[in-house]
Amino acid sequence: MSTGTTITAGIDGSRASLDAADWAAREAERRLLPLRLVHAGTPRPVVARVPDVDVPAGCARSALDRAAIQLSYAHPALKIIARHTEAPAVPALLAAAAESEALVVGSRGHTGGPAPAGFLAGSVALAVAAAAERPVVLVRAGELPEDERAFTSGDALPGTVPYRPVVLGLDLRQPADQLIGHAFETAAVRSAPLVVVHSWTSPPDDDRTPAEPSATVTSIGDARDRETGRRHALSHALRPWRDKFPDTPVSEEVVHGRPEDHLLRASTGSGLLIIGRRAGERLGRAARTVIRRVTCPVVVVPHG
Repeated sequence: MSTGTTITAGIDGSRASLDAADWAAREAERRLLPLRLVHAGTPRPVVARVPDVDVPAGCARSALDRAAIQLSYAHPALKIIARHTEAPAVPALLAAAAESEALVVGSRGHTGGPAPAGFLAGSVALAVAAAAERPVVLVRAGELPEDERAFTSGDALPGTVPYRPVVLGLDLRQPADQLIGHAFETAAVRSAPLVVVHSWTSPPDDDRTPAEPSATVTSIGDARDRETGRRHALSHALRPWRDKFPDTPVSEEVVHGRPEDHLLRASTGSGLLIIGRRAGERLGRAARTVIRRVTCPVVVVPHG
């Protein structure tokens, strides 16, 4: 699944973009890739609270420069490449995503106040996630390194605490090897468990009612048969990837109901949620709902 040569983060100077860039730096370290920082549009000077001793008087660092310096101190072994383009944000980030392993963006930029619980609808982040050729990671402002870890004791060293589970939402009606592969790779580089959630609903044209006993029995039997079939289909779809990643613990959930409800439940307490978007199509209703309401970083993977 890995075809890119960098992890790329979009930088605009906002708190959300800086937290997203720090998340991207950790992901680059996990995947042994360099980190590329991209700033689009007219550079904004960032005035430091204390003077930069190596910056001439009267000058100020750009948001891109300051982010690169801060990240180099926090991640001294990481190769960091900083790039600026005057192109508008969305096309610039889409171009950067096309040649990256993943593009990481913040939940919102300079357009508003404190970030909501999820992501700002209509934002650059949402527009990029809806059209990129490669996976896009959406990270909320305030996301911290310890949020990825399942801390249970104050005595444990941060680097020794296990990662929280990775959750994958999977629609079995679409070919999804790219999506499944990305989820297994992501869990493997973290040595984290993978939880795969497939939800289904009854056909809308089923007009049988509980008032008809025979129809009720048949309907319950049909539902059980459909659920059993979906469990078998899910196990079949995951079997090659289980064989490829034998050290990754995997749990499978087949549940009845709206996918957004079950994905939000499953992602509570998880370190990362991965969802798919059919290549060439926009984000569906369930995906948009999940993106707006989820409280952990979410990855949108184009596939099919």
